[in-house]
Order: sequence, then C-alpha cells, then structure tokens
Amino acid sequence: MKPIKILIADTLAPEGAAFLESQDQVEVLSQTGLSEDDLVSTLAGVDGVIVRSSVKLPEAILKRVFSNQNARLRGIARAGVGVDNIHLPTATNLGVAVMNSASASTITTAEHAFALMISLARNVSSSNAIFRDGGWDRGSFVGVQLAGRTLGIVGMGRIGQAMARRALVFGMEVIGFDPFMKEPTAMDGQVQMMHSFDDIIEKVDIVSFHVPRTEQTTGMLSTQQFAKCKNDLLVINAARGGIVDEAALIAALDAGQCAGAAIDVYLSEPPPEDHPFRSHPKVLCTPHLGASTVEAQEAVAVNACASLLQYLRGEGLESAVNAGGLDLELNNRQKRYVELSSRMITLLGTVTNLSKTKEVTVELRGPATVGKTDTIARYTLVSLLQHCTDEPVSIINVTAMARELGVTASTVVGAPDAVDKLTIRIGGEQEHIIEGTVHADGRPRITCIDGRGFDMVPSGHMIALFNDDTPGMVGRVGTALGESKVNIDEMVIGHGDNDGLAMMVIKLGTPATGELLASLAAIDGISKVASAEI
Repeated sequence: MKPIKILIADTLAPEGAAFLESQDQVEVLSQTGLSEDDLVSTLAGVDGVIVRSSVKLPEAILKRVFSNQNARLRGIARAGVGVDNIHLPTATNLGVAVMNSASASTITTAEHAFALMISLARNVSSSNAIFRDGGWDRGSFVGVQLAGRTLGIVGMGRIGQAMARRALVFGMEVIGFDPFMKEPTAMDGQVQMMHSFDDIIEKVDIVSFHVPRTEQTTGMLSTQQFAKCKNDLLVINAARGGIVDEAALIAALDAGQCAGAAIDVYLSEPPPEDHPFRSHPKVLCTPHLGASTVEAQEAVAVNACASLLQYLRGEGLESAVNAGGLDLELNNRQKRYVELSSRMITLLGTVTNLSKTKEVTVELRGPATVGKTDTIARYTLVSLLQHCTDEPVSIINVTAMARELGVTASTVVGAPDAVDKLTIRIGGEQEHIIEGTVHADGRPRITCIDGRGFDMVPSGHMIALFNDDTPGMVGRVGTALGESKVNIDEMVIGHGDNDGLAMMVIKLGTPATGELLASLAAIDGISKVASAEI
C-alpha cells in the first residue's frame, strides 16, 4: 500500500503535523512559502493539502495541477472557517473534497465577537488610547449597557448560537436571521427568528454577523439597510470581510446613521494604510483575531489534519463544504461493501468494456446497508466511471461526471430483512450482472457473474476466461499455466444455463503477462481471456 502524502502548505500549529506524523502509512511534507509553480508541481504529487488563509488555490492553480495526468490530489483542508481562498466550483468539478475546521474555533470566534461588542459598547479601546496619551476624559466615553438591549444575530450556526448564549446570560434580548432556518424560534424558544435581514436591522440595537461571504451575503449591510436602522446601532463583524459594505459603513458613521462598529475582518487583508477604518474615531478594529487563541489554533490544526486523513483513508467525510450534504459516514461493515463494489467493477472489466457503459443500477438488500444505500451506490459509480474517463472522478463530482458522460445511474433498495447482497447491473453494448456479499468474517465475495454462480474472494492477480462448457477445459488451462511456470492459487468455475459457455476465474501467484494471456486465448474452446489486478 502506498503511503498517503499530505502537504502542509501554510503555517500550522505544530500539533497538526505531530498528529499526521504519528499515523501509519502517512508521509508529511511541510513546505510553506512556495512559489506558484512550485505549489502546482507539489500539489500534483500529494493526496491532500492543508492550508490556512495565506495560500491561495484559485481556479487557475487548481486547473494547472490537474493538467498533470498523474495528479493525485483528492482533498483540501482549510485550517479555519472561511474558504474564500479556495475556488470551490473548480475543486468540486475536479472531484476534490474541500473541508474546514469550523467547529474547532467556534468558542474562540464567538468570544472574540462578544469581546468586540463589550469593548465597543463601553468605549474600552478609544478611552484606553486617551489614557495612554496622558488624558482623563470620562465625559467623552459614556457607553451603553448591554442588558436590556436587542442583539440581532445573522447566521445561527455554531458560532451564532454560541454568541446568542453569551448574550442571553448578559440579559440581552436576542433575535436572529438565518436563510437556512425556517423555524419561528431557535435555542428552545429563546431566540425569535426573523424572515429576512431587513426584518432584523429595523429592530436591533446591535447586529453581529456570523455567516460566510457568498454572493447573497456580500454587501448584506449597505446604504439601503443603514437608512432603516436605529441611529445608535452598533455593528459587529467577526465573520468575513465584505459582508458589511465598508464604504457604506463609513458613510453611515459620518452621517450619524450608525453609532459605532467593531471590525475583525476586511475586504482586503490587511487593509491599506490609508483605509478609513484605521483612523475613524467610531471604529474599533482588530487584525482578524477571531480564531487566534492557543486552544483554537491547536484544535483547528488537529481537526483539519484529522478530517483530511479520514477522507483520504476512505473512512468518511466530515466538515465538507462542497459535498452537497452527502452522508458519507459508514460503519466498518458498510465500508466493506464499498470495497466489494470496487472489486466487482474491476472484475466486470474482464467481462466487458466498461468504457461503453450507458446505464448502471446498484441494488442493495439486507440489514447491513440500511440507510446507506445511496452512499454505497455513489462509491460504486465512482469505481465505474474511473474506467470511462481520464478525468478525475470522486464522490464529490461523480453525479455531474455521470451526466457529462451520458451514464444513467439508479439505485434500488431491496428488502431490509433479506440476506445481505449487492447487485450491480450495467448496460451498454450488452447487459451484465454481478452479485456479491460480505460474509461474517468481513471478506468480500463474488457470488454470481451473468447468471453463473461462484464463491470467491476477489483479490490479487486474477484472470477470467470464457470457454466451451465441455470436459477437459480445466486440464488444458492448467497445462498452459504450468508450461508458463505460473502457480494457480485458486480457481472457480461458473456454468452458464443456456449459452454453452462456462467462466473460469483464476487467482495466480504472479501477474499475468501478455504472452500468458495470448497462450490461453489460443487454446481451442476458449473465446475470451482478460486479466485484472485487485
């Protein structure tokens, strides 16, 4: 088994690399500050990469990586929350999973946003600056009390809810808006949910943002919204730069439509030296410190490394931002069915030209795969399409790739109380059916190919051949293999019902050579011979 190669391309807490280096069959490359050309060439040779915000993976770089036909990149882990530095559509089209470590910095980010809110409300930063300059101007720094104020939270995910819990303890009223939540309340009824952002901005004393930057959220708070807000509104943004329109915010502060803003993220980072945020008296700024605690940096690093390695090992996909809600968490027995499906597809390649496939149906029955049929079927489709195209295919882009190749895929859920069985039907120039199961010992077995019964663990160096179903064929094949000095590790024979052809599936001690296959094909009564490495 080849080791999994992972590139750490950005500065990362040392605990992340230490975690990876402690794992079996993992090769870690720590190379920061790579030039674009070096980054492209290095990425083509690794299975996964871990980045933070400094390394950019735009469309052009990702496409250059995959211009190398031997590119093996399968996963990108962002040690942090935002993935603005990764071009998600291109990664998805190329079959590369992108994941973040949002949960690792939840508390830290919420605490920082809350600290910004307190500091802004009580003029902590501005009064400290005057004090350090020798001043003592208490009258100019009268703040506002948080208890009794209404906080509007935009985005009620992990961080938004953590922010809400802290605000409720401080005696604040909390209302929220999240485009993905349709319920009238959140957090056991403690937070009333609004239908739109405009509904929130008219009602709140303070607004705090906890959403990613997308086409829908860019400029969410702009001139139009400032015209509707209270004049003493306080704005907190520790999410992503650009969600609050920076020019509109300055204009609102100058016009008295907004009382103050605390900002941790910027449209351009770092902002220019002459950016108005740097000198405006009503703006409190920090240099993107939301996840900057010792605890968060360690957790983010380890979380990103663990999630990436889990995916690359085929053990599931957590925290993915481009997986379309796929449920990829499988137990050990269900993973064996994924392994079985891959071996079945490879063995089918000895029977037919898989690149001509136009239809595929995956049927799973029995209790072992209940609730995971669609996931296992997707993995099966990945194994099939890898024989149909030179383009990268993975669980991330397999559905789109099937449409592009004109392959119709369907899934059938069999009786959950039946004996566990996986059936794959493919159609193209001809229809072929293969069946298999996973026994109690965890070993995958082939039980039937095109109506011919077998019982074999598909593994190792294999050949499959079709021959006249007449006496003496086994002897002729054995003689040819013996003359070629090739050992037979196992042989099974399936007999056809109507066509007069039997099928032999043979495990060899060494890989089949072209010369061996030619000698077998020349035997009178053999109509087809092919090899497979499983």
